[in-house]
Amino acid sequence: MASATSKETEIKLTNVARASLDELMHDYEDFLRTHKLPIWDRHHKLSIRFGQLNRTENATYETYIKAIENPEPEICANSMRCLTNIVIYLLAQQIKKLEQEFLNEGGLRERMTKARIEQRNKNGKKFGG
Repeated sequence: MASATSKETEIKLTNVARASLDELMHDYEDFLRTHKLPIWDRHHKLSIRFGQLNRTENATYETYIKAIENPEPEICANSMRCLTNIVIYLLAQQIKKLEQEFLNEGGLRERMTKARIEQRNKNGKKFGG
């Protein structure tokens, strides 16, 4: 919705979403620390397994349900950290793309000004200008 209004607004809102997910990541880590549970690094066997699941084509909630709804708080919280980390990465890629589009195409005001100038030039030629 924001992209229809302004590329700048879309970039800002996507950054807000990313910041919110960073906070969520810290909340999961705080939960694990508070309960004296390990925080998996990328080399942990279940983190590696999660990475394999992540490569599942057309993955859905059902793909991750055993991890997310696991009765073990360690597995559940770390799985949510893994998913959150994936989304943070994807949003970072989206932000890079949006910024590049903004640099290449400009913002809404710039595009509107260009369209007005083109219209004026076209109208000027019609009327012998």
